[in-house]
Amino acid sequence: MVPGFDAVSHHDLNSHRVREDSTDWQLLLTCEHAGNGVPPAYEALFRGAFEVLDSHRGWDPGALTLAQTFEQRFNAPLFYHTSSRLLVETNRSVGRRGLFSEFTGGLSKEEKASILREFYAPHRTLVEAWIKQHFDAGRGVIHLSFHTFTPNLNGQVRNADVGLLYDPQRNGEKSLCRSWQSALKRRRADLRIRRNYPYLGSADGFTTHLRRRFAAQYAGIELEVNQLWPLTKPADWPELGRDLAESFADAWRQQ
Repeated sequence: MVPGFDAVSHHDLNSHRVREDSTDWQLLLTCEHAGNGVPPAYEALFRGAFEVLDSHRGWDPGALTLAQTFEQRFNAPLFYHTSSRLLVETNRSVGRRGLFSEFTGGLSKEEKASILREFYAPHRTLVEAWIKQHFDAGRGVIHLSFHTFTPNLNGQVRNADVGLLYDPQRNGEKSLCRSWQSALKRRRADLRIRRNYPYLGSADGFTTHLRRRFAAQYAGIELEVNQLWPLTKPADWPELGRDLAESFADAWRQQ
């Protein structure tokens, strides 16, 4: 397990900016499923569930190290959450299905409210406060949210190595993801790269919530990478991370 809960790492941004309609664009990195930790107060709920916690249901293996590669490459702020998504799903909106798992879904309203206060709101509040600071200063934010996905879900094999998720109704996000896909393909012809796969970028999630709140001054992209890479190709994982970061830099410069 990744130690610690609700950990946050951040650095000041350097001068990486993109000009668009006279707005400065700042890069923000987040990782909502960075770990599979369970706070001591809730360990009894997960007794005997180590295998589930250690699976894709409990966290996104490799996502944090991938995000840290981008953090180092761009000197960008990285906010990450290390308690398990089975405690509470920080990439779901309050009231939506999947916010609580079968381990926590039977808790009382008071207990659920306590989990939301302690292990859900802090991460999302910190991210929103950072965005609002730049929003109020007239700057836009490009947000990359880092995830990994299981290669086989419910008997269905996912036929992609990399997925770029965005809202197809937002031209800026669409353009950036198309450019990123092309730039990555030039560097890595071996990769299967798909857009809005294995999930839809417009589905409920943190980026969707942030689009509604910050409108045109916000662009949210979720990067999804097949867990086959960090779990079965650990020697190749750092190189893929660097290629993803450099291809993003190439795409950003084209915007």
